[in-house]
Amino acid sequence: MAPSKTQIFPDIEKEILSFHPENIIQDRRTTLQPLIDYIQIKISNQEEVRLNFICTHNSRRSHLSQVWAQTAASYFNFSNVFCYSGGTEATALFPMAVKTLANSGFKVTALSEGNNPIYSIKYTDNEHPIIGFSKTYDNPFNPQAEFAAILTCNQADGGCPFIAGAEKRIAITFEDPKAFDNTPQQAEKYHERSMQIATELFYVFSQIKK
Repeated sequence: MAPSKTQIFPDIEKEILSFHPENIIQDRRTTLQPLIDYIQIKISNQEEVRLNFICTHNSRRSHLSQVWAQTAASYFNFSNVFCYSGGTEATALFPMAVKTLANSGFKVTALSEGNNPIYSIKYTDNEHPIIGFSKTYDNPFNPQAEFAAILTCNQADGGCPFIAGAEKRIAITFEDPKAFDNTPQQAEKYHERSMQIATELFYVFSQIKK
Protein backbone atom coordinates (compact mmCIF):
# COMPACT_ATOMS: atom_id res chain seq x y z
CA MET A 1 0.00 0.00 0.00
CA ALA A 2 1.20 3.52 -0.78
CA PRO A 3 2.08 5.67 2.23
CA SER A 4 -0.56 8.05 3.51
CA LYS A 5 -0.11 11.78 4.00
CA THR A 6 -3.09 11.67 6.34
CA GLN A 7 -2.06 10.66 9.86
CA ILE A 8 -4.18 7.53 10.13
CA PHE A 9 -4.29 6.20 13.69
CA PRO A 10 -1.38 3.76 14.21
CA ASP A 11 -3.53 0.70 15.00
CA ILE A 12 -5.52 1.21 11.78
CA GLU A 13 -2.24 1.63 9.90
CA LYS A 14 -1.15 -1.77 11.22
CA GLU A 15 -4.36 -3.33 9.87
CA ILE A 16 -3.81 -1.66 6.50
CA LEU A 17 -0.26 -3.00 6.30
CA SER A 18 -1.63 -6.52 6.87
CA PHE A 19 -3.88 -6.40 3.80
CA HIS A 20 -3.07 -8.67 0.85
CA PRO A 21 -4.92 -7.20 -2.15
CA GLU A 22 -2.83 -9.38 -4.43
CA ASN A 23 -4.85 -12.33 -3.11
CA ILE A 24 -8.18 -10.94 -4.33
CA ILE A 25 -9.45 -13.50 -6.82
CA GLN A 26 -10.25 -12.53 -10.40
CA ASP A 27 -14.01 -12.89 -9.97
CA ARG A 28 -13.95 -10.32 -7.16
CA ARG A 29 -11.70 -7.99 -9.17
CA THR A 30 -14.29 -8.15 -11.94
CA THR A 31 -17.02 -7.35 -9.40
CA LEU A 32 -15.03 -4.37 -8.08
CA GLN A 33 -14.14 -2.95 -11.51
CA PRO A 34 -17.37 -0.95 -12.06
CA LEU A 35 -16.73 0.91 -8.80
CA ILE A 36 -13.14 1.62 -9.84
CA ASP A 37 -14.40 2.92 -13.19
CA TYR A 38 -17.04 5.13 -11.57
CA ILE A 39 -14.57 6.70 -9.14
CA GLN A 40 -11.94 7.14 -11.86
CA ILE A 41 -14.30 9.03 -14.15
CA LYS A 42 -15.29 11.36 -11.32
CA ILE A 43 -11.69 11.98 -10.25
CA SER A 44 -10.54 12.54 -13.83
CA ASN A 45 -13.32 15.10 -14.30
CA GLN A 46 -12.42 16.74 -10.96
CA GLU A 47 -15.91 16.03 -9.65
CA GLU A 48 -16.97 15.05 -6.15
CA VAL A 49 -17.38 11.32 -5.57
CA ARG A 50 -20.38 10.27 -3.49
CA LEU A 51 -20.69 6.61 -2.55
CA ASN A 52 -23.78 5.29 -0.75
CA PHE A 53 -23.31 1.74 0.56
CA ILE A 54 -26.71 0.06 0.89
CA CYS A 55 -27.79 -3.07 2.73
CA THR A 56 -31.16 -4.19 4.05
CA HIS A 57 -30.89 -3.04 7.67
CA ASN A 58 -27.92 -0.64 7.52
CA SER A 59 -26.52 -2.38 10.58
CA ARG A 60 -23.32 -4.24 9.64
CA ARG A 61 -21.86 -4.58 6.12
CA SER A 62 -22.97 -1.21 4.78
CA HIS A 63 -21.45 0.61 7.76
CA LEU A 64 -18.21 -1.35 7.58
CA SER A 65 -18.04 -0.49 3.88
CA GLN A 66 -18.75 3.20 4.46
CA VAL A 67 -16.11 3.52 7.17
CA TRP A 68 -13.38 1.63 5.32
CA ALA A 69 -14.10 3.38 2.02
CA GLN A 70 -13.82 6.81 3.63
CA THR A 71 -10.61 5.74 5.34
CA ALA A 72 -9.19 4.40 2.06
CA ALA A 73 -10.04 7.62 0.21
CA SER A 74 -8.20 9.63 2.84
CA TYR A 75 -5.30 7.19 2.92
CA PHE A 76 -4.77 7.62 -0.82
CA ASN A 77 -5.25 11.40 -0.54
CA PHE A 78 -8.55 11.79 -2.38
CA SER A 79 -10.15 14.73 -0.59
CA ASN A 80 -13.29 14.93 -2.72
CA VAL A 81 -14.71 11.49 -1.82
CA PHE A 82 -17.72 11.34 0.50
CA CYS A 83 -19.05 8.00 1.75
CA TYR A 84 -22.49 7.22 3.16
CA SER A 85 -24.59 4.21 4.07
CA GLY A 86 -28.26 3.32 4.26
CA GLY A 87 -30.75 0.48 4.24
CA THR A 88 -34.06 -0.47 2.75
CA GLU A 89 -35.18 -0.04 6.37
CA ALA A 90 -33.62 1.52 9.47
CA THR A 91 -32.72 -0.61 12.50
CA ALA A 92 -29.54 0.13 14.49
CA LEU A 93 -25.79 -0.05 13.99
CA PHE A 94 -25.10 -3.48 15.49
CA PRO A 95 -22.87 -3.36 18.62
CA MET A 96 -20.47 -6.03 17.34
CA ALA A 97 -19.87 -4.01 14.16
CA VAL A 98 -19.05 -1.01 16.36
CA LYS A 99 -16.71 -3.12 18.50
CA THR A 100 -15.01 -4.56 15.42
CA LEU A 101 -14.18 -1.05 14.17
CA ALA A 102 -12.92 -0.04 17.61
CA ASN A 103 -10.74 -3.16 17.77
CA SER A 104 -9.19 -2.14 14.43
CA GLY A 105 -8.13 1.21 15.88
CA PHE A 106 -11.02 3.53 15.07
CA LYS A 107 -11.93 5.95 17.86
CA VAL A 108 -15.64 5.38 18.38
CA THR A 109 -17.71 7.66 20.61
CA ALA A 110 -21.42 7.25 21.31
CA LEU A 111 -23.14 10.58 20.68
CA SER A 112 -26.59 9.34 21.63
CA GLU A 113 -28.22 6.24 23.08
CA GLY A 114 -31.59 4.56 22.59
CA ASN A 115 -32.91 2.16 19.97
CA ASN A 116 -30.77 3.66 17.19
CA PRO A 117 -27.61 5.14 18.74
CA ILE A 118 -25.48 7.67 16.88
CA TYR A 119 -21.70 7.23 16.84
CA SER A 120 -18.72 9.39 15.94
CA ILE A 121 -16.14 7.21 14.19
CA LYS A 122 -12.68 8.69 13.64
CA TYR A 123 -9.70 7.30 11.73
CA THR A 124 -7.51 10.38 12.21
CA ASP A 125 -7.48 13.37 14.50
CA ASN A 126 -7.73 16.02 11.79
CA GLU A 127 -10.63 14.90 9.61
CA HIS A 128 -14.37 15.10 10.21
CA PRO A 129 -15.65 12.00 12.00
CA ILE A 130 -17.85 9.55 10.18
CA ILE A 131 -21.32 9.70 11.72
CA GLY A 132 -22.67 6.17 12.14
CA PHE A 133 -26.34 5.38 12.68
CA SER A 134 -28.93 3.27 10.92
CA LYS A 135 -31.07 5.01 8.32
CA THR A 136 -32.81 4.34 5.02
CA TYR A 137 -30.73 4.94 1.91
CA ASP A 138 -32.87 7.95 0.95
CA ASN A 139 -32.66 9.58 4.40
CA PRO A 140 -32.01 13.35 4.16
CA PHE A 141 -28.60 12.70 5.78
CA ASN A 142 -27.57 10.96 2.56
CA PRO A 143 -27.08 12.43 -0.93
CA GLN A 144 -30.22 12.73 -3.02
CA ALA A 145 -28.52 12.88 -6.44
CA GLU A 146 -25.19 12.37 -8.22
CA PHE A 147 -24.06 9.32 -6.25
CA ALA A 148 -23.25 5.67 -6.81
CA ALA A 149 -25.44 3.15 -4.99
CA ILE A 150 -23.30 0.21 -3.91
CA LEU A 151 -25.43 -2.79 -2.88
CA THR A 152 -23.57 -4.77 -0.21
CA CYS A 153 -26.09 -7.59 0.25
CA ASN A 154 -28.13 -9.71 -2.14
CA GLN A 155 -31.39 -8.92 -0.37
CA ALA A 156 -30.94 -5.17 -0.85
CA ASP A 157 -29.84 -5.72 -4.45
CA GLY A 158 -33.04 -7.64 -5.16
CA GLY A 159 -35.23 -5.37 -3.05
CA CYS A 160 -34.10 -2.11 -4.64
CA PRO A 161 -34.90 -2.34 -8.35
CA PHE A 162 -34.73 1.47 -8.56
CA ILE A 163 -32.78 3.93 -6.40
CA ALA A 164 -33.83 7.51 -7.04
CA GLY A 165 -30.97 9.91 -7.69
CA ALA A 166 -28.30 7.27 -8.24
CA GLU A 167 -26.07 7.79 -11.25
CA LYS A 168 -24.79 4.23 -11.04
CA ARG A 169 -25.92 1.06 -9.32
CA ILE A 170 -23.15 -1.39 -8.42
CA ALA A 171 -23.60 -4.75 -6.65
CA ILE A 172 -20.63 -5.67 -4.44
CA THR A 173 -22.10 -8.17 -2.01
CA PHE A 174 -20.54 -9.65 1.12
CA GLU A 175 -21.52 -12.59 3.31
CA ASP A 176 -23.40 -11.48 6.44
CA PRO A 177 -21.45 -11.92 9.70
CA LYS A 178 -24.84 -11.92 11.45
CA ALA A 179 -24.85 -15.70 10.87
CA PHE A 180 -22.32 -15.96 13.72
CA ASP A 181 -24.12 -13.78 16.27
CA ASN A 182 -24.20 -15.33 19.75
CA THR A 183 -21.59 -17.94 18.85
CA PRO A 184 -17.98 -18.33 20.07
CA GLN A 185 -16.84 -17.33 16.56
CA GLN A 186 -18.68 -14.01 16.50
CA ALA A 187 -15.74 -11.63 17.08
CA GLU A 188 -13.48 -13.61 14.72
CA LYS A 189 -16.03 -13.68 11.91
CA TYR A 190 -16.91 -9.99 12.19
CA HIS A 191 -13.22 -9.12 12.02
CA GLU A 192 -12.77 -11.47 9.07
CA ARG A 193 -15.61 -9.80 7.16
CA SER A 194 -14.37 -6.34 8.07
CA MET A 195 -10.91 -7.22 6.76
CA GLN A 196 -12.33 -8.53 3.49
CA ILE A 197 -14.34 -5.34 3.00
CA ALA A 198 -11.36 -3.18 3.91
CA THR A 199 -8.92 -5.05 1.67
CA GLU A 200 -11.22 -4.87 -1.34
CA LEU A 201 -12.01 -1.17 -0.87
CA PHE A 202 -8.33 -0.30 -0.39
CA TYR A 203 -7.65 -2.22 -3.59
CA VAL A 204 -10.32 -0.12 -5.34
CA PHE A 205 -8.76 3.18 -4.31
CA SER A 206 -5.23 1.94 -5.03
CA GLN A 207 -6.29 1.59 -8.69
CA ILE A 208 -7.42 5.21 -9.07
CA LYS A 209 -5.07 7.52 -10.95
CA LYS A 210 -4.97 11.23 -10.17
